[in-house]
Amino acid sequence: MGGCDATDHCGLRDWWIMISIDLARRLRDAGLEWLPAEGDRFMIPDRDLEEHVFTVSEMTIEVRKLAAGRRISFNGAVEWALDSIMKREVVWLPAEAQLRDRLGSTFVAMRRAEDGYRCEVDVAGETRSYDASNPADAYGRALLDLLGDPAAMLRSMLDD
Repeated sequence: MGGCDATDHCGLRDWWIMISIDLARRLRDAGLEWLPAEGDRFMIPDRDLEEHVFTVSEMTIEVRKLAAGRRISFNGAVEWALDSIMKREVVWLPAEAQLRDRLGSTFVAMRRAEDGYRCEVDVAGETRSYDASNPADAYGRALLDLLGDPAAMLRSMLDD
């Protein structure tokens, strides 16, 4: 099986492979924090827009910081009945590289597996493996597990 380490991207184009929406929701619900930045992708649930993926861009979609929280504004979208939406109402679709970065020093390797990809992380000397059909979901599954293990997340942040 082929593999790559923490500094290699396995020859994949990070922006092309998207995490599944279900896994993105689970990561959000588990407490994955998102500070919207240009190029970030998200979807809007519960408004008949689930099939659309939006990208934060200073030209069309920008993030404004308000006292009530961050608001995502749609500039020049006159054909839509949506001018803006609160960040808490959308689901961030983190890119493969963003997920890998969030794993911090726990990330060991991404390898091709029999049915897809395997992300390996090290938590206190224990190697944990997470399989998925694509690298983004493998990273996401690893991160979801770490978010459920606060001690492991704290160790990964302190090691960085």
